Amino acid sequence: MSRVLPYHIHHIQLNNDQLLNISPKVGLRYYYVFWWKNIPLGQLLIEEEGVTNIHTSILDAILPALKKYSIRAKYIKELQSSYLSYNYIEFNLLIEKILENFLNKEIPEKVDISIVICTRNRSESLKKCLEKINMQLCMPTEILVIDNAPSDKATKAVAKQFINVTYHKEPKPGLSIARNLGAKLAKCPIIAYTDDDVEVDKLWTYNIWNAFNNEEIDALTGLVIASSLETESQQIFEKHWGFNKGYEDIYFNLNYIQNSKGIPRVWEIGAGANMAFKKEVISKMNYFDERQGAGASGCSEDSELWLKMLINGYKIQYNPRAVVFHEHRKEKKQLKKQLYSYMRGHVVSILLQHKENKFLGYKRYAYQLPNYYLLLLRMGFPNFKFRYSTLLSEIKGLISGLKFYAYNKNKPRLVKK
Repeated sequence: MSRVLPYHIHHIQLNNDQLLNISPKVGLRYYYVFWWKNIPLGQLLIEEEGVTNIHTSILDAILPALKKYSIRAKYIKELQSSYLSYNYIEFNLLIEKILENFLNKEIPEKVDISIVICTRNRSESLKKCLEKINMQLCMPTEILVIDNAPSDKATKAVAKQFINVTYHKEPKPGLSIARNLGAKLAKCPIIAYTDDDVEVDKLWTYNIWNAFNNEEIDALTGLVIASSLETESQQIFEKHWGFNKGYEDIYFNLNYIQNSKGIPRVWEIGAGANMAFKKEVISKMNYFDERQGAGASGCSEDSELWLKMLINGYKIQYNPRAVVFHEHRKEKKQLKKQLYSYMRGHVVSILLQHKENKFLGYKRYAYQLPNYYLLLLRMGFPNFKFRYSTLLSEIKGLISGLKFYAYNKNKPRLVKK
């Protein structure tokens, strides 16, 4: 693996005047995430050559989110003026005004949510995930661990260490199969999914529950922040495949499908590592497609369900206050395997979606993929460094996806037990 400079990750609390201590050194890389109390506002990647003006770069990073939160344009103008004149007292007061409707006042100890974690042979990661869930300020009613076709009893042993965790074994391999079991077993009206390689924010459960207090919301995705950017593989993933969808609320409904230029890119709605649904909606949509996802096609079972929901008139919110931290694959070999599965699953998903909804235009998109990869091959030739170093695995995944689709396209959505 090529040696790269790591990014030093710093989470900056603006309300504690931590921005006064930001002084990136030339020759080092930095990844800053800016928060106001419990609300993430933006991020800033700084390369080894540094930035011309760190002060204005920070403002540029947080301003888009603050504009979205603000109900009064004058607050934004006053905030910019106070910040650029280094009047941090006024700057802090203005941010507090802008965010006052989103700042948590009373946090309940427990809310009516079921957390589902589907896992397979990653007991050490699962333990860290469960520890973070149990450190939250607001706890879910139940936590379900679905052990998917395990090769040993390590996951069960970890789950039994937590008195508030219920363990279930799903012998048939497949992430969608495991997620569907979790959905059927869940006792609460809201089901939140996360992965075993994720650590949740201390208000993750609360912010999901709070979002669903808006009865129009039927599903939710949240912000996924990289927990480490030390290796080349982690940096490739974050810059070209990452789950971070930004720091502004986004709402999706049928208009998103109808008004999409080209095709509805539903995979950009969020990530399966941080998503939640109304239980009744998952049931009405006939659950996750068990032909798709890890252990089957490779991925995209989540975005397929989002698409189906939107077509049927349901509404989805991307909520950046529901935060998790994801551990990207450290080794290039792991990344190549992951991206092989991603492209395999992606191709299967778009072909299945075309089969069921020809009006969406996914067939045309499928025909464009080979040309896209030919372009990437030309751009990467001859050294195929960084982003181009995984192209062969992606292309192999694409070809494998065509074969998988041909064999599985007429199989039912749900596997018979």
